[in-house]
Amino acid sequence: MGKHASPSFICATRPGICNNCPAAPAKNNCLHKNNCPGVDLCGGGISPDLPGSPGGCATIPPFHNERCPRLKVIPRDQHCISRKNISPNALKVMARLRSQDFQAYLVGGAVRDLLLGGHPKDFDVATDATPEEVHGLFRNSRIIGRRFRIVHVRFGREIIEVTTFRGHHDADGEGEAHRGESGVLLRDNVYGTLEEDAVRRDLTINALYYSSGDFAVHDQVGGLADLQARLVRIIGDPHERYREDPVRMLRVVRFAAKLGFRIEQHTAAAIKEAAGLLDAIPAARLFDEILKLFLAGHGAATLKLLRRHHLLEHLFPEAEHHMARDVRAAELMAAAMASTDRRVAEDRPVTPAFILAALLWPAASLRAEQLRDRGEPPVPAMHSAAQQVIAEACRRVAIPKRFSQPMREIWELQHRLENPRGKRAAELPEQRRFRAAYDFLLLREAAGEETGGVGEWWTRFQELDPGARVEEVAAQEPAGGKRSRRGGRRRRSR
Repeated sequence: MGKHASPSFICATRPGICNNCPAAPAKNNCLHKNNCPGVDLCGGGISPDLPGSPGGCATIPPFHNERCPRLKVIPRDQHCISRKNISPNALKVMARLRSQDFQAYLVGGAVRDLLLGGHPKDFDVATDATPEEVHGLFRNSRIIGRRFRIVHVRFGREIIEVTTFRGHHDADGEGEAHRGESGVLLRDNVYGTLEEDAVRRDLTINALYYSSGDFAVHDQVGGLADLQARLVRIIGDPHERYREDPVRMLRVVRFAAKLGFRIEQHTAAAIKEAAGLLDAIPAARLFDEILKLFLAGHGAATLKLLRRHHLLEHLFPEAEHHMARDVRAAELMAAAMASTDRRVAEDRPVTPAFILAALLWPAASLRAEQLRDRGEPPVPAMHSAAQQVIAEACRRVAIPKRFSQPMREIWELQHRLENPRGKRAAELPEQRRFRAAYDFLLLREAAGEETGGVGEWWTRFQELDPGARVEEVAAQEPAGGKRSRRGGRRRRSR
């Protein structure tokens, strides 16, 4: 079991093949290079037919043992990372750290994406230098963070994030760690070695290290195997890692959606039991995660996974309630996500206000209808409903006013768009939120909401010149012309 032929070349895009190298695929694609750990090392098994590794082998443990001591070093001629695809500023940071006898590695998503043949925009560096030592080497840097201190080294508009190797919480390392009563890590400033840092990271595919000194890739936790198998796997015991930081569940979903990977079965199974831990996460931090989930260009796939793993109900419970019971609510959200994903792909601006407006519209619309049934006019009813729904949503996810205000305006304009009468209707396209509200109206119609086909009317209306717009609006007036002011002008009594 322990001996297999090693590959001639390792690249995550295709087993044994690199896009930048003519190397032929290896028939026996063992990623452990004649030293398969199997059951003895990581507590798992050997699969001869793991997806992505035809005819080869890879460990498939229920979880990677945090104390797994074998560091795999893949030399330059066996991986496809080229320095020409790495930020020159990241290379400068690593070079300066090495010149001062510190270790320095490119780490995380950049290494993962480079192995997948991509072109990452963000580059993170890991080192054995403390944050204070890093800051002392770079005048263009500052230390940020409390839960885990990191250093931002700024080069114009580009920021290289530098982190110190993290160690085990029970190790006698430099720094400090502190947990809350639920087991959540409140501070995690325990420093360690590269090997310890690897097993302290969240996901195997994000725990790969590249050295610009010897051009080798360092793999401590089987990240290359999971890249080839297209798996998202938590490092360590998923239950324990989710207790340490429940946001890891959202990261698992986000990377699975972004990369089109499957979630490893034990990593997925633990989410069901731990999902409720998200309720204790600060609302402001959850909003930051929402931006990463929905505005990165993979929102539609992310939404499906959030619902499949029962996570959306802990972020936006009212939204999940309506989507589970009304197909139009689910289709509206799917359409909004698809529209936002297209805009991201086309490098057009996107705003969380639009996504959140779609997410909470079913709740706001129903609340406004209930208020109208009690006698409130349509516009004040929607205004009150918007305030109530947003206030309730902010208990879980802190939506800043700069986004909640546009949400209200998009919702309140829906009534005016559905009833295009009078001079104010002709002036509506000049309003700042008109385009977003108009796009939202079209999404509602596409999702099956009944608006009387007014979306098509507004599409034609925008193509008219100002004079023709006035005539078109006048044609929408009911027979009999304008309504007279109720009761006329009162006479002042003497």
